[in-house]
Order: sequence, then structure tokens, then C-alpha cells
Amino acid sequence: MMKYGSGIWLLIGCAGLAVAPAATAKESAPAPTAAGATSLAAAPALAPKAAPRTILFIGNSFTQGAHSAARNWHAGTVTDLNGAGYGGVPALFKAFCEQAGLDYAVSLETQGGKSLGFHYDERRALFDKPWDVVVLQEYSVLDRASPGDPAAYIRDVARMTALFEKRNPAVDIRLVAAWTRADQTYTPKGHWYGKPVAAMADDLRAAAERARAATPAVKGIVPVGEAWTRAMATGVADPDPYDGIAYDQLDLWTYDHYHASVAGYYLSALVTFGAITGVDPTSLGAHEKSADALGLSDAQAAALQTVARDELARLKAGR
Repeated sequence: MMKYGSGIWLLIGCAGLAVAPAATAKESAPAPTAAGATSLAAAPALAPKAAPRTILFIGNSFTQGAHSAARNWHAGTVTDLNGAGYGGVPALFKAFCEQAGLDYAVSLETQGGKSLGFHYDERRALFDKPWDVVVLQEYSVLDRASPGDPAAYIRDVARMTALFEKRNPAVDIRLVAAWTRADQTYTPKGHWYGKPVAAMADDLRAAAERARAATPAVKGIVPVGEAWTRAMATGVADPDPYDGIAYDQLDLWTYDHYHASVAGYYLSALVTFGAITGVDPTSLGAHEKSADALGLSDAQAAALQTVARDELARLKAGR
């Protein structure tokens, strides 16, 4: 140990590590101010972290991810306003946002088998507050008593939009145009029986367009059903689950040929993600984490991402 001036230097071992001398009380004392108070150097202020963008999903079993492993997947990452513990499409959306470096606080309010009118009439106290984005998903055949009739849908989109605009005039409202139901297309009981597999999805898109035209504050449409149709047309998915699933193709429906399979919900969430954020779904990559967790292969994830990207590009081009 060697003394030097007012400090003490310690030489440690053969490595020669030196510890700087400690300042004396005189050296370390802060300078007094004119008023006799102590003057300390102000630490640089840290900018407050921006609040996450809020998004609310309102829908039914199609939003919940019913009859698939997606239903309760990562439910803890989103807020279920009903406390039912669903993850579904909202949780997939959240996972995609996190991987893309986007900060969204995701909530959902759902009830299986119900229309938007039910949510407005029975549940609006749960969601009557400001939101940045609201995604509305109507009952699959639009009107249970009169399949394909968009009248109630158009009315309820207008009511919902007025409610949310009152809370936040800048709210971004999107309408989900859902997929063709195989049971409505390939069985005699179906309203779209005997028509091409794209017919129901096309009608749902047309209904969404009418609702948007009637309520111009609606910002856009999420073309989920048309993405499903594209997946079938390009050979990614099989168009008819009743005659067996072709080798190396996906079945977008689950066992009831009504709700979606994991692949179907994954595609739905990809289209929603791309439509809302403007991020190319293929940027998530073949190794996207939720696809692997839910049992989709890298090739399947990449194929579905490409379908979503291409359908969104078509929508953007106005085709």
C-alpha cells in the first residue's frame, strides 16, 4: 500500500488493478449557493414512455378462436372485459405486435353466437370509453332469422360508431368481413348451398361495404373471408372439407366446418394485424413464435403470411 497526497492507492495482486483515491470531505462537498443551499448537478430528465395504443375487439366465437387451441392461448396478454379468459384472435394480434416492436394494449368483449346489436344493447357499459382502434365482427350469417340480410348489421355499425366517436372523435373503426362457412355452402341446409365457395365471403364483404358507406366514419374493412378464398385459390388451403383434405393443404375450418381451425384463426389474425398496423405480415417470418406454439410448421406459417400480404395489397390497390 502506498500513500499519495490526500488519497490512498491500493495495488492489488500482480494484475496491477488500481482503485482511484477517494475524495476528501473538502473535495467532495458541493459548492454552496448564494442562498447558502447546496447546489447539485441536475440529472438529465428521462422522457416519459408513451402510452400503448388501445384496441378493442368486439365479436363472437370467431373472435374468441372457438373450437381451437387458439381460444385460450396467451389469454393473460389481453384483457377480456367479460372475464371469460379468452385469447383468440386478439391474443394472436398482440403477439404479432410485440414481435414487430409495436405497443398495443389489447382488449376484447365477446359472446358466442351473438350479433353486434346484442353487444350494444346488453354490454355497452363494459366498453363505453375512449379507444384508439375498435374492430367489429358481426354474426357469421349477418342475421340469424334472415341469413344474408345486412339491415341490422348496417344499423348496429352506425350505433356502435356513434358511441365510440363520442368518446374519441379520432377512433379508428374497422369491420371484419368474415369467412365462408363450409356448412353453409356444401350442405342443403345452408343459405349459400350450391354456390361457389367464395360466394358467402363475397356477400359478407359486400355487406361490410354497405355498412361503411352508410357510416363514413368507419375507416376500413378487414378482408378475412377474401384472404381465406385466396388461400384456397392458390392451393394453400383445401376448399371442401367434406371430400377430404388434399395432401399438403390446410383445412381452415375446424371439425364443425363452421368455425376456424388454428390455421384459419392464424390467417384471420394476420390479416387483422396487417390491416390495422400497416405492417407486412410476411415481415414476421417463417419462424414466427405463435405459429410454432400452436402447431403450424414454418412452411405453413410462411404460406399464410404470404396470403395475408397479397390480399391486403389487393385491398390497398382497390381491386
